[in-house]
Amino acid sequence: MGKIAFLFAGQGAQYSGMGKSLYESSAAAKALYDAAEAIRPGTMNQSFAGTDEELKITENTQPCLYLVDLAAARALEEAGIHADAAAGFSLGEIAALAFAGAYSAEDGFRIVTERGKHMQEAAEQADTAMCAVVKLDAETIANAAAEFEQLYAVNYNCPGQTVVSGLRSSMPAFTAKVKELGGRAIPLAVSAAFHSPFMNHAAEQFGAALSAFTFSAPRIPVYANLTAQPYDPAQIPQTMQQQVCNPVRWQTTVENLIAEGFTDFIEVGAGMTLSGLVKKISADVRIYNVQDAESLAATVKAVNEAC
Repeated sequence: MGKIAFLFAGQGAQYSGMGKSLYESSAAAKALYDAAEAIRPGTMNQSFAGTDEELKITENTQPCLYLVDLAAARALEEAGIHADAAAGFSLGEIAALAFAGAYSAEDGFRIVTERGKHMQEAAEQADTAMCAVVKLDAETIANAAAEFEQLYAVNYNCPGQTVVSGLRSSMPAFTAKVKELGGRAIPLAVSAAFHSPFMNHAAEQFGAALSAFTFSAPRIPVYANLTAQPYDPAQIPQTMQQQVCNPVRWQTTVENLIAEGFTDFIEVGAGMTLSGLVKKISADVRIYNVQDAESLAATVKAVNEAC
C-alpha cells in the first residue's frame, strides 16, 4: 500500500442521525461529542435527531459536520489506520486541521461554530444559492457564470463538475444557458453563496475571531482549498480566513496528492460525495469511506487486507 490521505467531508452532505453509531461504538468519537456538547449544548441532538431543515441552517450544519468528520477520523486511528496527509472540502478543512493538531479538537469546535455563525449572518443579507454544473468543462462554466449578475464559479470539483454560487435571481437564466450549452445544473442543499464575494464580510469577521486562538504546525500535511498545496504553518489563520470567500480547488488538490504518491483515499464524515469526486479524478487509486460504525468496520477490514 502507498500513502493514505483522509478526506474530510463538506457542507451539503449532512443528514439526520450522522455520527450516532460512531458515538455508540467508538470511545474516541464519544469523547469528542461529549466535549463538544459541553461547549454548545444541543449539538448532539441536532446531529442525531435534527430535521433536514434544521441541519440545512449553516450555523447548525457546520458544528454538526465538523464532529462527524473528526469522529470518523479518530475512530479510524483508534482502529489502527493512520493518515499520511489530510484535506477537507470547505468546512471539512477545519476538521482536517484539528485532526492534524493545528489546534485542539475543542478549539476546532469553537472555531467552526464561529465560522458557521458568521457565514449564516452573511447568508441572511442576500437571497443566494448554489448549483453544481455537470457535463461541461470548468472554463466554459466560469465564462457562462460571468455573463450573469453576481454569479461565480467557486468549487472546481472534478472533470465535468464545477459549482456556481451567487444571486438566486440569476440562477434560472443561468440554468437555461447551461442546458443550451449541453450541461445540467443541479441545485445544492446549502443556504448561501459560499466561497464567493458574498462571503467577504463573513471572512473578515471570521479572521477577527481566529485571533483569539493559538495555532501549531500540523503533524501531517493538510492541503488547503485556497492553494491546493499543504498549509504553510506560518499562515494558518490567514489561509483559513481567505478560504471562506475564495474558490475550492478540489480537483487540483487530489491531483497534487496523487503526484506525491498517495494511492489510498479515505473519506471521513457524512455521505460519499468526495469519494465520487475522487473516482472521477483518477481511476488508479483506492477509495474508502467512513461515516458510521458499519462503514468503519468495512474500511478497516479492506485497508488491512490491502496492506
